[in-house]
Amino acid sequence: QAQLVQSGGGLVQIGESLRLSCTASGFTMDNFAVRWFRQTPGNLRQTLLCSSGYGTTTYVTDSVRGRFTASRDYAKNTAYLQLSGLRPEDTAVYYCATDSGRDCQILSYSHKYNYWGQGTQVTVPS
Repeated sequence: QAQLVQSGGGLVQIGESLRLSCTASGFTMDNFAVRWFRQTPGNLRQTLLCSSGYGTTTYVTDSVRGRFTASRDYAKNTAYLQLSGLRPEDTAVYYCATDSGRDCQILSYSHKYNYWGQGTQVTVPS
């Protein structure tokens, strides 16, 4: 069964860091772009960035630029999102999702992704 499995969330203090993992099983991740999202109760899902199959990053949410860094470990079939300088407004459930191609093109909010991770909670108390 092809799927994405996420881990790495938790509760941290202001200014601290976390590394989120998104591991693919049943398919080879290096042929897919990986997009990272977050969502809080009562709000729309927010697109953070896209990590292409070529190793490049496209930022969508300006407030995470310079603080969140995407990387890929193709041998482990895993995508990572390094969260640094965390703030209370970063508190959310974080998701990863894959497309059918390697490019980070602009996609609509209603786009149907091939696979979604189950999400992982990041909490930064104020």
